[in-house]
Amino acid sequence: MIRCLAIDDELLALDLLEDNIRKVPFLELVKACKSGFEAMEIMQKEKIDLVFLDIQMPDISGIQFLKSLKTKPLVIFTTAYEKYALQGFELDVIDYLLKPFSFERFLKSVNKAQEYLNLIEKPILQPQKEDLSTSEKYLFVKSDYKLVKIDIKDILYIEGLKDYVKIYVEGQERPVITLSSMKAVEEKLPSNSFIRVHRSFIVAIEKVRFIQRNTVHIANKEIPVSEHNRENLFTIIHKNKIID
Repeated sequence: MIRCLAIDDELLALDLLEDNIRKVPFLELVKACKSGFEAMEIMQKEKIDLVFLDIQMPDISGIQFLKSLKTKPLVIFTTAYEKYALQGFELDVIDYLLKPFSFERFLKSVNKAQEYLNLIEKPILQPQKEDLSTSEKYLFVKSDYKLVKIDIKDILYIEGLKDYVKIYVEGQERPVITLSSMKAVEEKLPSNSFIRVHRSFIVAIEKVRFIQRNTVHIANKEIPVSEHNRENLFTIIHKNKIID
């Protein structure tokens, strides 16, 4: 079930949204709000997956409301003004409904939202581990309202930052940042190719350039190895035929 908010200062438009939402079996209307401020109060108390958001409203516009949110649900803009379409794209909204819109167009929009939420239900998706021997295997990770494909063979290392992880990929200047835990990432990676060397770092074994004291070096990065993980690291290294 997708939990929704409808936000519009026009009563007729709000009634239409309520009616459309109630017709769709997988949508649950949590509240119909007449302003962004009213919606903010609801979002502090309730989990919201999807917001139907008008743009031109008094006190605080839909765009100002969206920019004020630290954690953003999926958003579908509902507006009578086509000129805001570009801003909607820049703000990563899932769709843009131009008033007056039909129920058929509304349904297409919410189906798109449902498909997206189904895809990101798990932060990382990948084939079964037994299929990972081929070079085509990859991960899909949610990053900035997109599903980004990452080839496993190109991963250099992964860094954990509280509720997020940064995946550093060979040939890319910037890491891919996704909402996940290190444990969830570690469980999805092939254990014969990746190793946890620190509570905040997972490294690709074949990308290690050298090991010096309590650090491993990958590309130009010096990564710490914790005492807890040091023994496991050297066990794997010895299996890979160390030459004394």
